[in-house]
Order: sequence, then C-alpha cells, then structure tokens
Amino acid sequence: MLIIPGQSGKEPCESRSQISRRDLLRVGGSSMMGMGLGTMLQLQEAAANSNEGGGGPGWAKAKSVILIFLQGGPSHLDLWDPKENVPDNVRSVFQPISTKLPGVQFTELLPNLAQQNDKFTMIRSMSYTPKGLFNHTAAIYQMLTGYTTDKVSPSGQLEPPSPKDFPNFGSNIIRLQPPQVPMLPFVMLPRPLQESNVVGKAGTAGFLGRAYDPYYLYPPGDDMDMNKMDRISVDDLKLRPDVYTSRLQRRASLRDTINQGMPQLNKAVEDYKLDKYYSRALDLVISGRARDAFALDQESDAVRDKYGRNTFGQSLLLARRLVEAGTRVVEVVWPKVANSNNHSWDVHTGLTNRLKNQSAPMFDQGLASLISDLYDRGTLDETLVVAVGEFGRSPQRGVSTSGNSNSDDGRDHWPYCYTSLMAGAGMKRGYVHGESDKTGSSPRKDPVHPRELLATIYHSFGINPETIVYNHLNQPRELVKAQAVTKLMG
Repeated sequence: MLIIPGQSGKEPCESRSQISRRDLLRVGGSSMMGMGLGTMLQLQEAAANSNEGGGGPGWAKAKSVILIFLQGGPSHLDLWDPKENVPDNVRSVFQPISTKLPGVQFTELLPNLAQQNDKFTMIRSMSYTPKGLFNHTAAIYQMLTGYTTDKVSPSGQLEPPSPKDFPNFGSNIIRLQPPQVPMLPFVMLPRPLQESNVVGKAGTAGFLGRAYDPYYLYPPGDDMDMNKMDRISVDDLKLRPDVYTSRLQRRASLRDTINQGMPQLNKAVEDYKLDKYYSRALDLVISGRARDAFALDQESDAVRDKYGRNTFGQSLLLARRLVEAGTRVVEVVWPKVANSNNHSWDVHTGLTNRLKNQSAPMFDQGLASLISDLYDRGTLDETLVVAVGEFGRSPQRGVSTSGNSNSDDGRDHWPYCYTSLMAGAGMKRGYVHGESDKTGSSPRKDPVHPRELLATIYHSFGINPETIVYNHLNQPRELVKAQAVTKLMG
C-alpha cells in the first residue's frame, strides 16, 4: 500500500499537522520489494547505457515480450514434434494430426495450436550439452539468464537466489529500455520459478540490484487452485481510501517545501533529477493504468472463457492486458513446481493421463488464444511471444537419463533436443526452423542453443546481445555470449 504521510483528512501544510522522519521516508514508497518506487525508476534509467550495433532482420521490432516459461520440461515428442516409423517406446501414444502448414504435424493434444501455426515460428532444434545442467534449477538458470553457475550439486540443485546471480533477461531489458509510459516495467506471474525447495532462482535482477527485479504477482492459493487469478491483489498500486487523487497531488508539494528549506541538499542531489523520478512514481499510482490492467473482470465472459478458466489461461490474458498497457516484459511461469505431479511437465510417470487431461489442454487453449487475440487486435507485430521450457523429454520411455526413476509411461530429462515457439515482432510466420533426427534425439540441422534464443530476444528489442554490464565485482560481462538467430526473422 502506498503510504501518504500526515493525519487522516489533512494536508501536510495545514497547521498542527505532524510530519515525522518516518513519514518523510515513506513519501513515494511502496512495498515493491522494499524499495521506493521513485528510487526504482531512477535507478532503472541511471544504469541504462548506450547500445550500439545491431541491425538486420527483426532488429528493434519488439516493444514488449511475453515469455511463457514451461518449467518442468515438456515432451516435444508428445506435443509438436511427433515421430513415425520408430520403436514403440519412442513413438508417442498420441496420434499425429495435420496443421495449417503442409507436412508439419502436431499430436492430437494441440488441435488449437495446429490451427494457428501459420502465425508463428517453431524451433525444433533447441539443444545444449548438459555439463551439470541435467536437472531443472540449473537448466532454468541457464535458459533465463544465459549463464551457468559454478555451484551445481550432483542433483542439479543450486543455492538460493543471490545478489551475485546473473540477471533474468527481463531485468536486462527494462534496464536498457525502461517503459515510456507510467507502467510496471516487468511482471512475473502467477508463481515463482521453483524446483523442490529452491525458489526464485533465475527470477531476480541479481547483480543489477533490486530496482530491476520483476513485480512479483503471486495470488494466494496452491498450484492446484484454478481460480487464483480471481484473487489478484496489487496493494502497491492503491491509494489509501481517505486520499483522493487531487489531495495526493497537493501532498506532492511537500517535497518542494522540504527542498526549499534545504538548499545544501538540493545542490548535493541536483544531478540525480529526483523530481523527475518522483513524478514518474506518482504518475504510476495516480494514472490508474497499472490497476486497470490487472482488472481481469473488465474482459467479457466470452474472452475469459476463450483463454480458459484456469490459472494458466487467465495468466496469459492478464499478460496481454499488461503489455497493451505498456509493460515491457511479462514472464508467465507454468503454474506448477518444476519437479512435481498433476499438471507438471515433469512426466517421469503417468505421462498419458497427465498430458491428455491436465497440462496439454490448458496449454493448447491458452497459448492459441493469446496468439490469435494479439493477431486480431493488431498488436502481434510489436509483441514478441516466446514459449520454451528448460529442456525436453527423453526419446525412449522408461529409461533414466538424469538419475530419476521412470515408468514405461514416462520420459526423463533431455536437453539434447527439444522445441520452442516464437511469434510476433518480426518473427517469420508459418516457419519451422531446424529439424530433429528420426527419433527426436538430436538436431539434424540448425541447432539453437538457449543462449542464442536469448540473444534473439535482445535483438528483437534493438539491444545488442554483446552489450556490456558490470557484475557485483565491477567486472564486465556480456548480456549473453551468443548471436541472434536472424534466420528466424523476416
């Protein structure tokens, strides 16, 4: 809740109004990760540096990105890269179906996306060599930061999030390209990244500082609660009931009063443009832009039903509303712990039921609706949509590749070959990049590393992937050590 100092119903300049040191410290503050909103906006711009280079296909086409992170690792063979004329323990139990593209098949689990694949690019050759990245947390960290970490246990688990971590890609984007309207720059929903008890790894700004952390929108309720999005609370963006907009604006003059009486302080901070950043923070709260974007009940029942009345579907609908209101980056995390059952993509056992009756219907309905909705509204050309997991699943069912046990109706982790989707913002439409081999075990041509996918996202924003940032030790580091895959763009 934004706290406005002073007594209820009185202005700070009124007689007998008591302004305490604590009140002053709370001016312009919010509960967003414990940092003042004005400070957050100031640091975002102050740390941005110039970005030279780039150009070519797809350069600077994106104004925003919705990354749908399918944590847990979906099975490419059972969704959108099925194989025929292969052994029974490789072939999907689901039947192949035709799509809008001649010769390209999905499985029966994705009937809606099969009718939308003329609008997006598929990468069927995502691939990397594990080197300690066979389990979820380490692979998630690589996918979302572009870097690996030295501290990987044999199980692939990492230490909890640290200020020394590399930043999530979204934090880099909003640092270099802050929004131009009073809107939350980066929103992550509806749950944290998580494997076992490691929560939030790769979901922070790391060494960039907390000013670039996402706004974390995690509604109450467990992962099986399909109505969580109906209980969204954004108290950071609310005014106290007894404070009207005009009163809030008048109270902003408190800063001017303080500054006039403290010329030495004014001189000391004149280069920091504090009034500018305070005004931007104030605009965010007063404008109501962010609060309105979170109001899913403003959508018709037909639209909400189209996306699916579940956490994932409503998260994608909210993501669309956020980017249209000016949010630069929205990261929708698959609403289930990576290594869990029931709706999780981590299908070591029970693959047939879990994909057919739980994960795939929500995924197919929600993502197809998002793409078609953006297309129909004319905003797909400036909105980049990416759907990817940390890896795929093993070609052979019932084998162990990561030390986990697997039933005959399950597939283990497989980073050597998997599939991702990219749409909008200069990406080719109706294009399939790369090709997996006969069993979906490895790329037959045009492999794409997770780092290259991130480089392509940066390129789409007009950001050179080789842009230098400085870590907590003031050491120079590239945003990502890779080049954009411009073949994906037209």
